[in-house]
Amino acid sequence: MMSKTAGSKPPENLTPPQGAMPKVNKVTANDIAASLKAGFSDFLARPVMSGFFGLFYAVFGILFVWCLVWLEKIWMIIPAVVGFPLVAPFAAAGLYEMSRRLQKGESFGWPEILTVMANQRKREMGWMAFVTLFIFWVWVYQFRTVLVIVLQDSSFSDFDGFLNTVFFTPQGWTFLAIGTCVGALLSAVLFSVTVVAMPLLLDRETNFVSAMITSVRVVAENPVVMLTWAAIISVTMLLSLVPAFLGLIFTLPILGHTTWHLYQRAVQPAEE
Repeated sequence: MMSKTAGSKPPENLTPPQGAMPKVNKVTANDIAASLKAGFSDFLARPVMSGFFGLFYAVFGILFVWCLVWLEKIWMIIPAVVGFPLVAPFAAAGLYEMSRRLQKGESFGWPEILTVMANQRKREMGWMAFVTLFIFWVWVYQFRTVLVIVLQDSSFSDFDGFLNTVFFTPQGWTFLAIGTCVGALLSAVLFSVTVVAMPLLLDRETNFVSAMITSVRVVAENPVVMLTWAAIISVTMLLSLVPAFLGLIFTLPILGHTTWHLYQRAVQPAEE
């Protein structure tokens, strides 16, 4: 007697198929230089479209800080501004797709890029966004915790008073030292799990856990080079925030395009 389930169609797998883990390469400072050159070339190829993503990110940052001032959450301005670059890899998804198409010589316009970005919600990129925002939330929460513990006897009613307390008092220096150490640790963790994972998820059908593991492997295999890249990103992004976030219009697209090309050098192509 045949089983009732014989010949029935198996349920669809809702997650990407598990394949072999991507192989990682050794990268050098020359790879960073070549990737920066290629990223700048991609920016020049489509400056208006690339700049749009930087402008969108800059406007969001301005509105975010304005809301904090309006809500009188003065203490959140510093962690928000310092932690703002942490979510940049997710914001650069459209830039990765642009570089991918430019590299293949494919023509594209706004509909193609925006469609690809919209479709990421159906893939594993959404989970990576959750990881990114979660670590950002942990960063803000630890900032508030250290603030309460170290500066509990201090009072500041405006942003100038807050800056004076943080930068010109012994308690403020202690607060900065502890906050910098914890922030550096969280930034290193987030950089390690996203630097390759974001472009990898856009480029291939894989799950976000495998993508994060691959990203960590790239950093582990190339610690000095990748930490140098992390430092370049951090300094460039923070300097871009000084002119009212407007520097991001140029730097975010170039860094996003560059990240795509560095990913291509750090991870071997998928086997056909």
